[in-house]
Amino acid sequence: MLRLENICWNTPDGVGILNDLNLTVPDGKLVVITGPNGGGKTTLAKIIAGLYQQDSGKIYLDDQDITSLDITERAKLGISFAFQQPVRFKGITVKKLLELSAGEQISEDKMCDILSKVGLCAREYINREVNATLSGGEIKRIEIATVIARHSKLSVFDEPEAGIDLWSFTNLIHTFEEMRRNMNGTIIIISHQERILQIADEIAVVADGKIKSSGSTNTMMDKLLGGSEKTAKCSKQEELF
Repeated sequence: MLRLENICWNTPDGVGILNDLNLTVPDGKLVVITGPNGGGKTTLAKIIAGLYQQDSGKIYLDDQDITSLDITERAKLGISFAFQQPVRFKGITVKKLLELSAGEQISEDKMCDILSKVGLCAREYINREVNATLSGGEIKRIEIATVIARHSKLSVFDEPEAGIDLWSFTNLIHTFEEMRRNMNGTIIIISHQERILQIADEIAVVADGKIKSSGSTNTMMDKLLGGSEKTAKCSKQEELF
């Protein structure tokens, strides 16, 4: 279980982004954190991963205080982070990247199993470089494959739908659905896309630096959509914020 208590974070020039935020994420769930732009979602994700250090407050993973740990130390405890725009590695193949993520050599059969879970054919990808020749959708799925290879206890995805086309977005949804069915850990996704919210177990809304509301997906979707003009879709990917 992940628990955040009284988290505050300000920009270097003193602008408050997170203000006494409290959040509990139960084990074995897919939790989507949503809310309006500028509300603090991405900052929260980076604080969970250890990319940012909060100004005050505490963070616990399975009752262990990880408040002062950096991203490397948190990764060793099983926390993975996937960026909005995944990093490309010229000269590193997909096979090598997956092995680096797993911390060991991976058999071809295991490689096929991991890549098939994200909708990719191993024969076509294991020897390709993780560079600009890959599309936005391909690089997103490869990054998710690295998370699967790590056997992460807690996986955090920051707006995974950013910068990909509609076809890739649909396949991304299928990938998360597959992870949700077969996961042994917890998944947190930062998103404001309705289709991603719909596959969650729980939803938390962040606005003005705080958790404004949270609950089961059915309850929260009723609150987000019920009686709102946002039921009229503003894009093919159905943004709620």
